[in-house]
Amino acid sequence: MSEPSTPAPEAAEPQAAEPQAPAPQAADARAALVRVREEVGKAVVGQDAAVAGLLVALLCRGHILLEGVPGVAKTLLVRSLSAALDVGTKRVQFTPDLMPGDLTGSLVYDAKDGEFEFRPGPVFTNLLLADEINRTPPKTQSALLEAMEERQVTVDGTPHTLTTPFLVAATQNPVEYEGTYPLPEAQLDRFLLKVVLPVPEREDEVSVLRRHASGFDPRDLGAAGIRPVASAADLEAGAAAVRAVEVAPEVLGYIVDIARATRVSPSLALGVSPRGATALLATSRAWAWLSGRGYVTPDDVKSLAVSTLAHRLMLRPEAELEGTSVTSVLHSVLTSVPVPR
Repeated sequence: MSEPSTPAPEAAEPQAAEPQAPAPQAADARAALVRVREEVGKAVVGQDAAVAGLLVALLCRGHILLEGVPGVAKTLLVRSLSAALDVGTKRVQFTPDLMPGDLTGSLVYDAKDGEFEFRPGPVFTNLLLADEINRTPPKTQSALLEAMEERQVTVDGTPHTLTTPFLVAATQNPVEYEGTYPLPEAQLDRFLLKVVLPVPEREDEVSVLRRHASGFDPRDLGAAGIRPVASAADLEAGAAAVRAVEVAPEVLGYIVDIARATRVSPSLALGVSPRGATALLATSRAWAWLSGRGYVTPDDVKSLAVSTLAHRLMLRPEAELEGTSVTSVLHSVLTSVPVPR
């Protein structure tokens, strides 16, 4: 038995712990993702929010939907990202005649062995570009549901596990365009983020034309100087670092208050579900880590709220007739919910 201890002197004021330097692996991963952004910038101008959204989706192991009118570089953006990553990538052009098996794979009869064998589809990759996803019927769109949520596909009752990491980067034209099929709510909810790409500002558009006048060819990204600068290991290290980002109880409550405020909004028929709230938590952590911090601030939550939540909300018919938008309702919610100090 140890000797009784003497009374300790009165405790001094606790001092704030000095922030610890990030682990070298995490720091290397962040530096690699910064270089990815620089590489993408060699081909795409003025779409910083979309580039940031793609990086956040990669770190959260989520999926992203990019919406915009034709010609704002949706496909070029994802192609540039894939060129800057040392991972497997495949592209599928969604058309009205695309079948589910064209995505997931199918059983093929092997005459030599006299048996059916599974032939994997393009979904078996790390980065899948689902180009113009809303130009194919809902049956084929739904073929991605299991892959996006469970990271597997089931063919003839047999599950087949997808590779890791796995990201679906889908593009779509606005739903009011000819020949589009609106994505079902369940499909939309599988996307961690939805980013709307605007028409670039005049300065950015001049920069685009200047590049083309200098010989830039969007079909030849190698000639543009884009090289792989981040590996699957970098993405895994980054994802692990993001999961370690601290979130104060007040910030957790702030996220919940935002979600609950959408559920009682008179303009919305469908508010944010608990899944949507956890998605906002994940994206806020990733944004904080990319910004070089090990903790989440309310500003991180605000920065990611629209792209994480807007596509999960549904307007009431009367609000839609009045010209109200989901984004404006969400901005009103963010203004009304008290921000923790």
